[in-house]
Amino acid sequence: MNSFGTIFRLTSFGESHGKGVGGVIDGMPAGVEIDMDFIQKELNRRRPGQSSIVTPRKEGDKVEFLSGIFNGYSTGTPIGFVVYNENQHSSDYDNLREVYRPSHADYTYQQKYGYRDHRGGGRSSARETIARCVAGALAKLALRRLSVDIKAFTSQVGPIKLPKDYTHYDLDKIESNIVRCPDADTAEKMIELIADVKSEGDTIGGVITCVIKNVPVGLGDPVFNKLHADLGNAMLSINAVKGFEYGMGFDGVQYRGSEMNDVFIKKDGKVSTMTNHSGGIQGGISNGEDIYFRVAFKPIATILRDIRTLDYAGNEINLKAKGRHDPCVLPRAVPIVESMAAMVILDHFLLNKTRHMD
Repeated sequence: MNSFGTIFRLTSFGESHGKGVGGVIDGMPAGVEIDMDFIQKELNRRRPGQSSIVTPRKEGDKVEFLSGIFNGYSTGTPIGFVVYNENQHSSDYDNLREVYRPSHADYTYQQKYGYRDHRGGGRSSARETIARCVAGALAKLALRRLSVDIKAFTSQVGPIKLPKDYTHYDLDKIESNIVRCPDADTAEKMIELIADVKSEGDTIGGVITCVIKNVPVGLGDPVFNKLHADLGNAMLSINAVKGFEYGMGFDGVQYRGSEMNDVFIKKDGKVSTMTNHSGGIQGGISNGEDIYFRVAFKPIATILRDIRTLDYAGNEINLKAKGRHDPCVLPRAVPIVESMAAMVILDHFLLNKTRHMD
């Protein structure tokens, strides 16, 4: 469907080559100061054309709010917004009217609906994530009151990855380079690899790591609404995502329980843990430690080189894509990962408010 969340809930609309992309947000608490510059900055981090290693499509991505905000504060009523498309080159997709692009949603979309918008993938395009970034920015503004801090960064591109975990890096340096990696030396290698891949008309994938600090204890439920399950649902809904793991994840299978258990200790007068292999979530509920997880992104399916495929009639054809495409989605996906995380944390915070009468 087109809605995400329970109390803090986004319903998005729009297509890649339609008039615009927008949404309606329900459940935004009243009285939250709305920093318009911050929201636009978040959209700028996602927008195309921001560097040499992303798509050159030029879009201002200026958000226009239609309701739910008065005198700079949220009113508690639905927040409606729209971002108009400005720079579509729909003719670039004319050769795709009756063609199934490999590893795209073309075939499955056509079979499901019997009709599709071939221009840039229509509704299945990652341009829909504009709405997520607006909602995520609003969620971040609300979470400021709780001092919740959410930072995502590129931790791997192809075979090049950060050699240490996030605790060894200054996460304030994420925005210091165009690939959004907190380590300058690794970032330089990543950028060089993406540039090489781009010059060959190819694409490459990688991993984004996200760290959430100062999360209140008690968010999430022990059965079907586990906090990590909802984070996984959010991340796996992002275009091109193929994997999600939190805490030690798959690496933890090589250890014994005696090595993996997070021993409780008292720190600064509060209950804490000596280690954080659980990734800040135990029994589906936040325990107050850092929540950290990793999201795997596949190489973008659109490559600017000849590739074999089928048309609607089942005929084999030789396809070469046109247009402006990302050689690597990771730099622009960083704010999307943060936005989805912010929406989940705020939603669970509001849900948790319904668990007590006092």
